[in-house]
Amino acid sequence: MKKLTYKDSGVDIKKADEFVGAIKGMVKSTRVAGVMDKTRAFGSLFALPKGFKEPVLVSSTDGVGTKLLIANHVGKHDTVGIDLVAMNVNDVLCVGAKPLFFLDYVACGKVDKKLLVDVMKGIAEGCRQAGCALIGGETAEMPGMYKGEDYDLAGFTVGVVEKKKAIDGTKMKAGDVILGLPSSGVHSNGYSMVRKVFSLVEQKKYAKLIMEPTRIYVRNILPLVGKFDIHGMAHNTGGAFYEKLTKCLPESCALRIRKGTWPMPEIFELIMKKADIAERELYRTFNMGIGFMVVVKKADVSKVQAALRKTGMPSYLIGEVVKRNKEKLELV
Repeated sequence: MKKLTYKDSGVDIKKADEFVGAIKGMVKSTRVAGVMDKTRAFGSLFALPKGFKEPVLVSSTDGVGTKLLIANHVGKHDTVGIDLVAMNVNDVLCVGAKPLFFLDYVACGKVDKKLLVDVMKGIAEGCRQAGCALIGGETAEMPGMYKGEDYDLAGFTVGVVEKKKAIDGTKMKAGDVILGLPSSGVHSNGYSMVRKVFSLVEQKKYAKLIMEPTRIYVRNILPLVGKFDIHGMAHNTGGAFYEKLTKCLPESCALRIRKGTWPMPEIFELIMKKADIAERELYRTFNMGIGFMVVVKKADVSKVQAALRKTGMPSYLIGEVVKRNKEKLELV
């Protein structure tokens, strides 16, 4: 009688090892100062950068959500890794932190080497864009938990900021100006709505627009931190305009966002054309073309915009901070 093996249970350790071997070059391409060799370590090692008087570590964990279902449907997996990195590094960036390193978690029903290598290509590219190192991760093969080609992604990042340079929104006050940085499209939020709006046939038809990876703002924003008096920043993700920048608003303040002050990506025009969605729902579900927001003093607007242009990033004056009457956000 044949003895039961783990492979008989649906878990192929050899395939997993082959996958890990195939991505070693990608991981190495993300190496930055601070990465420590871990030949005998079970954890990933990273040395805190020198030069900080009071370093504050900033962490974030997030995933890609149901955008992965569309990735599976259209057969495109080489950009969702960028999404995964972006969702994390853009968040720590909001307090002015430089992302140091990134770890990924991939869960699947079976190890499909080609598919997972494509995913890792995106993760490595995202780390290079963010200037952080991919120093570890986990691939969990869980037959029975995931069916067919289904898989899920989660990521974790740690950044660092000098304590006196940390941005928490407490300095925001009426009269401040809100600058919006353009998104590349839907990014990685609202895909349950996207899947409701577009049929499976349409998801393939508009795959290029729908699967456009989340923009990473690290190289655009970090040069501003410490150089300008930034009063607040927000990564415009889940909850969007109604729940992101409002999160760090002082009690006495509200945001006034002026629609039409920035160009809207084609994907949102298609969504509005295809479905009758209330305006509030649109601006609470999607970024509508603004992926990141920066709040500065009115007197600094032109200088901050010029600094952003030097990094290749346009910005738009999309609103201002006002005294609060009732609501945290006014959409006008």
